[in-house]
Amino acid sequence: MSEDLTANYKRAFGKRIGFGKSPALLMIDFVEAYFDQSCALYAGVEDTLASALRLQAVARGAGVPVIYTNVVYNKSALNGGRFYQKSMTLHNFIEGSPMGAWPKGLVPTDDELVISKQYPSAFFGTSLASTLTTLGIDTLIHTGVSTSGCVRATCVDCCSYGFIPIIVRDAVGDRHAAPHEANLFDMDAKYGDVVSEAETITYLKTIGAH
Repeated sequence: MSEDLTANYKRAFGKRIGFGKSPALLMIDFVEAYFDQSCALYAGVEDTLASALRLQAVARGAGVPVIYTNVVYNKSALNGGRFYQKSMTLHNFIEGSPMGAWPKGLVPTDDELVISKQYPSAFFGTSLASTLTTLGIDTLIHTGVSTSGCVRATCVDCCSYGFIPIIVRDAVGDRHAAPHEANLFDMDAKYGDVVSEAETITYLKTIGAH
């Protein structure tokens, strides 16, 4: 007799970590490629960005650091490695490409950190872990695209580096519902907590009040 998936996983996974005391908001790879319908990376994630922008506004009001990532390769893509070799679409992120620009409505301020990366995880080959440690951050709130790619890779490394991964369901997106839901399920079971936008806003406002 086959066992229900949720029941099966509850026997081994699913413990909640909870929010920590000192968060940062991470906005992963929100760039034009995912919003321009002429681009092969178009993912129809406009609602995802809208949710992330609401969180951005609350985080800024609460004094919570907001960090952004994008993917940038040099003109010859020598720094793309196997990831670039495997992908059919990463040429959209050669430096200077309009597909790598921020989409309408997303404007980092001069005092907010932008981390340019070449691989899926926001931690791999970047200063993110050191920056979070220096700032005393214990909780990293994940928003961005795509759920099955750079969001998941960042979540796994976040857990591995000792920070609490919080993944906001409404504020992460993918090009198809199946990988989106499968990866949310897996991250919530094994690495971090998947939460709603409303829960996250309540938490951020509590941080701001303190």
